[in-house]
Parts: sequence; C-alpha cells; structure tokens
Amino acid sequence: MQGTSDPNAELLDAAALCGHLVPAGSVAAFLAEHRKALFPPELFADLFPSGRGRPSVPADVIATVMVLQALEGLSDRDAVRELRTSIVWKVAAGLSLTDEGFHPTVLTLWRNKLRASETPERIFDAVRAVVDATGVIKGKNRRVLDSTVLDDAVTTQDAVMQLVSAIRRVRRLVPEAKALEMGTHDYDNDPGKPACAWDDPEAIDALITALVRDALTVLDTVRDLDLDEAQSEAVGLLALVAGQDVEPGDEEGTWRIIARTMPGRMVSVVDPESRHVHKSRSSYRDGYKAHVAIEPDTGLVTDCALTPGDVADGEAGVALLDGEEDDLEVYADSAYGSGETRAQLRRRGHDLVIKPIPLRGGMPGGFDRDDFVVDHHNRTATCPAGHTVAISAKGYARFDLHCRGCPLRQRCTTAAKGKHLRITEHDDELVYARQAWRDPFVVDHYRQHRPMVERTIAWLVTRGHRRVRYRGVERNQLGLATRLGALNLRRLVNLGLHREAGVWATA
Repeated sequence: MQGTSDPNAELLDAAALCGHLVPAGSVAAFLAEHRKALFPPELFADLFPSGRGRPSVPADVIATVMVLQALEGLSDRDAVRELRTSIVWKVAAGLSLTDEGFHPTVLTLWRNKLRASETPERIFDAVRAVVDATGVIKGKNRRVLDSTVLDDAVTTQDAVMQLVSAIRRVRRLVPEAKALEMGTHDYDNDPGKPACAWDDPEAIDALITALVRDALTVLDTVRDLDLDEAQSEAVGLLALVAGQDVEPGDEEGTWRIIARTMPGRMVSVVDPESRHVHKSRSSYRDGYKAHVAIEPDTGLVTDCALTPGDVADGEAGVALLDGEEDDLEVYADSAYGSGETRAQLRRRGHDLVIKPIPLRGGMPGGFDRDDFVVDHHNRTATCPAGHTVAISAKGYARFDLHCRGCPLRQRCTTAAKGKHLRITEHDDELVYARQAWRDPFVVDHYRQHRPMVERTIAWLVTRGHRRVRYRGVERNQLGLATRLGALNLRRLVNLGLHREAGVWATA
C-alpha cells in the first residue's frame, strides 16, 4: 500500500534543528518547504492500488531523493547513503536526523512501477505542470531543437563476440540448444573470444565460418520448439547477430565479415538497442541520442526524447513539438534542415529559423543547384544557359544534348554525358531555406536565440550524465526525463519559484 508522510514533526526533525544549514535558494531548501505540494500522494496513488500490506516509502520522499539523485549523478546506493548521512538531504526529504533511510532497491522498485505505468515520466510532468502554472513561458513562442550523444553503459562487441554471446545465451535458456555438441568454442564455460591467429585474415574467415555454422545449427534446432518470451527473444537476437555483420564467402558454405558498417547495426547483445552514432563524418560513438526542445529565454526544457543513436535528429525533433501551439519560431542547426523536416514543421504553421544544409559537390567557382530555375508546377528545369528540360518521374533533369557545345559547360559540369540535376521531393523548401539564410536579420536571430540550448545540454551531461546508466531505450528515457525534470526545477528555483496561497509563481 502507499505510504504517507507524518504531518507531525519528530523530536529530532532535521529541518527544525538544522534547516538553517541548507543554502537558501537551493533545490534542497525548496523541496524541504514544498515537496508535498509538488509531489502529492495522489500523483503516485495508482502505483499502489492495494490498501493492504506494509506501507511504501512516502511518495514525496522518494520523488525528492530521485530529484537530488538526478541532479548529483549518484547511483542508487550512493543516493541512499546521502539520505542517511547528509543533513541537506534529510532536510529536503523531511526526515529526522536519526532516520536510516531505506534500501537502495526501493528506488529500483519505484522506477519499475513508474515505467510499467501509463505515465512513467511523472517527475518531469509534475515540474512541467508548475512551469505552466507560473506562466513563465506563456506567450514565449520560440523553441530550440537539438540533440546530444549519450554513451551506452556496456562494452561494444565486435562480430565474433556478438556471435559467441548470442549462442551462449540461447544455450543457457533452451535445453535443446545446450544439448548440441559444438567444437568451435566452449560456449558454456568460456565467455571470451575463441583462440585465433588474429593477424591472419584466412584464420579469421575460418573462425567466422565456424561460428556462423554453429549459430545456424542452433537456430535450426530450436525452430519448431514452443519457446517462452525470454527464449524467443534470445533466439531472435541470435538470428539478427548471425546475419548483420557477415556475408557469404568466395566458396560455398563459407562466411566472412562485411567490410563496412551496416545501417542499424547492433553494437552489443547486452544492450541490443544501442547503435553507432555519427554526429559528424569524423566523430562517432556508440549509444543513444537525447533530443530536447527548450524555450530559449528561460532555458526550460519543454519536451525530451531518447532514441537509439542512429535515429535522425529531424525525425525525433518534430515529435517534440506535439501539443505545442501552431505559431512557433523553431530554431535548429542543419541536422534539422532536411526538406522532409522543414515540410512537416511548416505544415504545422511554424516559422523556421533553421540553418540550411550546405550544397555539396559542384565545381569550385561554378554553378550549383541555386543557379538553375525549377518550375515545380510544370515539372521543368532551366539551366544558366537558358535551356529548359522536363523533370522525370524520378526527379532527374537531364541536359545531355544541350551541354554539347555549350559555352558555359566548363562552369557547369565535367561529366562526359553532360549535366544531370536531381530534384528532390522537397526541393523548394531547401531552396527557400538557403535564400532566407542570406538575410542578416535571420542569421542574427539564430545567433541570438539558439545558443541557450547548448547551455542546457551542458547542464544535462555534467556529473557523469554523458553516459547512460541503464540498458535499453525505455529505461534510459525515464532516466533522461527525471534528469531534465530536476534541471527544470533547479532553473525555476533560480528564477524565484515560490508558492503563495496555494498558487505557484516566479519572482
């Protein structure tokens, strides 16, 4: 059953005896006074539907610990130790000086209950409700979108280790697979890599062939079995691993590692949802992306999402504005500058201050796409020399015949067959964006309002939060939302958040 805080202060109440030691204007001091209004029992009542049994830790205490834990980047064990030994934490949670706190697994229990509920991000939502109640962002119609890479919490595995780990897992869970005799590797007792001459490409190919054959043998054995959920998940993971990094070799029945990174490649069977993250051509890591939308004047986060690292920024960014008004000014860098993203935002009635994707290719000092006139209605394109051609159904404008003997050819193309122009579905959006970016007024607005998101992201990743603490999108989404809810609360406190006559307000 749900526990409640005792309204009567104990003899050794930390707030009464030591409350003056907590810095005024801090999150801890705010929670000491207002945690019950911010996190009332009814906010978490559905997590404990039964009225029987031992009462849980009061919701306001748990929520307070989660907020302070998220702010300071502590593990469950360290957070509970702070609750036992820190006067600041005891005052914030309304405990007595002699209170011993609770076991760290209570935090795990609450996170599991929140994650399984219909509204898992309640701490973030509770703080967002305070933001709405204060009206601190009312009438502020600018939103800035951005993302940052969060490293995963596991070791990246190469193709060999993924195959070994996946086979080991199926053999551990499915007795019929464990009964198979396999000579390639001692899967049951050795979790490491098989012995191999790693500087010999032929030896590596032979090992890959043997491992893939073992994987296919296991999959063939369990194909017609009645498997439970855990077994089915393990078998499906093995099937994925056995095909994502390998391709048939030169000889029939042989396999080798694909000499390139496949799109959507899983980087570890321990965390199957982690992915390769490319923030630029020269910088990549493994993990997730945290996507945020903020109000730039206050730095408050209005929404957030965590995705595998290979999800495009634009795809996630558009969803962050769901539920917002339709007349926003949206600021973002060129990662959100695709034609599809721009079209979706414009259909919602937003004004876009998004840095355009620069044109690539072309000839130095020569013509580029913007030197051609495209009539999207009539599906024609006109080159700088004045030649007009039709645009094909696949979006190509071919000037082959007109390039012969054209005096401008040397400034247009070096292709032997002449100039081919590719017109994408949202070409008009991209052209308009590049033209708008030439306006100094637009660039000045971008430089004025977008930088705040960089500061918010800096707040997000400090204190060890560049690396996620859990495995999988769902768990880490809850962690991200809790962290940003805590940061929003700290920002509100810095803006003078207080409560008078039951009403939230800022200074």
